[in-house]
Amino acid sequence: MHLIHKVVPVLLLALLAGCAFPGVYKMNVQQGNIVTDKEIAQLEPGMSRSQVHSALGTPLTLNAADTSVEYYVYTFQEAGGKIRKQRVTVHYDGDNFTHLDKDMLDELPAY
Repeated sequence: MHLIHKVVPVLLLALLAGCAFPGVYKMNVQQGNIVTDKEIAQLEPGMSRSQVHSALGTPLTLNAADTSVEYYVYTFQEAGGKIRKQRVTVHYDGDNFTHLDKDMLDELPAY
């Protein structure tokens, strides 16, 4: 009986620790490369990889098996809500930029 009095409060505390209490602060989380249409507009076919990196920054993801593609991915989660994602895929022929595919967010958070 004495053991139950010790175990029950510990179990209750462990269960409550995982709950989200109203009013608890949840921070915004952003990760990756923020790429804007203004930066994308600087790109022209034939630019070198280093020129593209100068305009957009270093890509978040590189594919070691296929160096002809680089990925600029950005995710944003506001206060524990839905994760919004933006992806820009840059294509090269050798070391020269050819084109890109993009799936942009309508609005980037103001950070």
